[in-house]
Amino acid sequence: MTHQLFRTYQFTEAEREQMDNDGHLVYPGLLTSSAQDKLTQSLEHIHSLDVIEGHEPNRFSAEYDSYLEEIITHPQMLDLVVKVLGKEVRYDHCVSLNRPGGNSGIGWHSHGYAEDNPNLGFVRIFFYVNGFKMDDGGLKVVPGSHLFRDARIQARSDADLKTGWMVNKHHPITGQPLSIDQLSVLPGTVILVWTHAAHAVTPRRESSGTRWTVVYAYRNPGKPSGARWISPEYEKKHLLDSTSPLKDFITLY
Repeated sequence: MTHQLFRTYQFTEAEREQMDNDGHLVYPGLLTSSAQDKLTQSLEHIHSLDVIEGHEPNRFSAEYDSYLEEIITHPQMLDLVVKVLGKEVRYDHCVSLNRPGGNSGIGWHSHGYAEDNPNLGFVRIFFYVNGFKMDDGGLKVVPGSHLFRDARIQARSDADLKTGWMVNKHHPITGQPLSIDQLSVLPGTVILVWTHAAHAVTPRRESSGTRWTVVYAYRNPGKPSGARWISPEYEKKHLLDSTSPLKDFITLY
């Protein structure tokens, strides 16, 4: 029997509109307690592994842990993905983003996919297993930034972003000047983010424990994906296995 991954939630036209306007959508505490426990164990396992250059455990996480792999095609996960992207979807990657105490975070950036075709979507689904505070490994976003479909957003600090990329930019839908939002979320929170959305992460306090996080990415096929971290061996194994639930989701196109 498949375990429950998510608690009850809804993705109606209201949630779709919010996600399309903001570039992200937050589901507080969506992961079940059982899923949080299993994810913590899996992410601790990934964190303990030695780095293998070219096939890093953190970058190819689902290839190193059976539970993380299972989530890729979990019925509740695929149901959410199809609601967001439609029926024609591909799995792109599963990356662990664990941040121990003292981690420096990461500056502002965005990711690319099909800049010339807004009909092709690419969503990242973040599992924040033990949550975060805004000033302690917290996610920062710029609502509306995804609508510019700019894969080259980069800035070291909020100030650099405000005096650089954000200058004279307004939300294409609301017309309001772009602004930075700092998030704070409960354990078990799931956040959906369109790939072109500008985002950053604040430093983790020295006194804090590890922030356990994993991100799953899915996309509509049609363009090459620079973030597609799937080893050739892993892809071949599932393509040749007629019983593999990943068989129909792992190809590039």
